[in-house]
Amino acid sequence: MKSYAEKQAKVFETLGAELGLTNVMQTPKIEKIVVNVGSGSRQKRDRMANDFIAEQLTKITGQKPSGRQAKMSIAGFKIRQGDVVGQSVTLRGERMQSFFDKLVNVALPRTKDFRGLETKTIDSMGNMTLGIKEHTIFPETGDEELHNIFGLSITVVTTAKDKASAEKYLRFLGVPFKKVKEETKA
Repeated sequence: MKSYAEKQAKVFETLGAELGLTNVMQTPKIEKIVVNVGSGSRQKRDRMANDFIAEQLTKITGQKPSGRQAKMSIAGFKIRQGDVVGQSVTLRGERMQSFFDKLVNVALPRTKDFRGLETKTIDSMGNMTLGIKEHTIFPETGDEELHNIFGLSITVVTTAKDKASAEKYLRFLGVPFKKVKEETKA
């Protein structure tokens, strides 16, 4: 199992002609990974919800998250301006690489009934965003916290110029996309 750094070193020689790259500096790479969790209505029921989410995100990502505050008061949702309504982590460098390896090689295969990611998770700018329903797919989370399960959003920001090149690049890195069914001519 090759790591992200080993695969990144071989991107230009493997995908250079296919992506139309003329210079090594044009090769796509992952710029950052952003992990977001919204505490939602859980925050009003349990005052320690944000602390629990922050603790679990620290275990999963290896970096302390920052609390995200409500920008305005919304009476219907009983939210006041300044209330912490979520947690966010931005990973770069070595932590980003290790998290990406863990996501692709350990966490996603542990997902129940996982058959691969849809290619529609990649936007037109070349970034991949996926939602995970249960944080327990990561090995750092213990089984004793099964009553406090939360979902998270992961955005992988790449330097790819468009969706097609981002898809080829992420497939090369080992992201498990669903197989494309080719039309058979009868």
